[in-house]
Amino acid sequence: MITIPHKAKQLLVFSVKLLIVVGAFYFIYNQLASNDKLDWEKFLILFHKNQSVGGILFLLLLSFLNRYFEILKWKNLAQVVKPISLYEATKQVLAALTLGVFTPVGVGEYAGKALYFEKKDAKKIIFLNLICNGIQIVATGFFGLLGMLLLGYWLWSLGILLTTIAFLFFSYFTKKIKIKGYSIEDLVEKINEIPKKIHRKNFLLGMCRYLVFSHQYYFLFLAFDVDLSYTTLMATITTVYFLASVIPSFQFLDFALKGSLAVYFFGLLGVNEWVVVFVTTLMWFFNVVLPVVIGSYFVMIFKIPKPLKI
Repeated sequence: MITIPHKAKQLLVFSVKLLIVVGAFYFIYNQLASNDKLDWEKFLILFHKNQSVGGILFLLLLSFLNRYFEILKWKNLAQVVKPISLYEATKQVLAALTLGVFTPVGVGEYAGKALYFEKKDAKKIIFLNLICNGIQIVATGFFGLLGMLLLGYWLWSLGILLTTIAFLFFSYFTKKIKIKGYSIEDLVEKINEIPKKIHRKNFLLGMCRYLVFSHQYYFLFLAFDVDLSYTTLMATITTVYFLASVIPSFQFLDFALKGSLAVYFFGLLGVNEWVVVFVTTLMWFFNVVLPVVIGSYFVMIFKIPKPLKI
């Protein structure tokens, strides 16, 4: 076993942290500079027409609430391993988000949170993060199917429902089959080991978070003078989020995926493409870029609690 000298370890850790932060800001710049569908002239004209300090503060409040509910979810679940403060939960969530933007389906987020806990608890932290993200998948699926039904996509909805039911039946009859030492039955047992009050709180916070960011999307469309009914707008938004969630992607490319789907579905309703692109980009800016900027600070101040050995 080789022990890395203290100064060399510090330099290595600093270099990795700096690489993550510089990479994050590069991705932010690249996505804004390379998107030729962003018509800044039209945006500035509309902004000057509808600019409102109160409106901007309201959208920022929704962004704050979006991440705040996520932080509360993680604080609630992390107590299964050990109680953490709101500040600790904030630090872990935002630093993990910053790390996760470089990896498919946010895999880095799981590793990021695990780094804040003892090595022996790493598997528990990864499992709890699955539970934390799982409730968002449930909310996205429920509201997404409801949105598709309201928009009249009956065959799509029926197909997804039948596929889900078939999967649940298959899972039930194969629950004892182990893959790499784990089975569905083992997973259910681990979920049941978590106190019900923690599950209930996780469910409530997850639903609140979903309603916050979906309505932020809605209010942005209103700010861009999109004249559609509340039901139609929200149904389309939930449909776009649902379909985007089933396609694996990098978090920093997630806004492009949602943008492409949004352009298609809102295009069917007669909404201008440039409006859809700007609304999707602003959602990405408010809910990913701003938290990553703050998360970059937590990445830079992160300290490895124990000597690194290889």
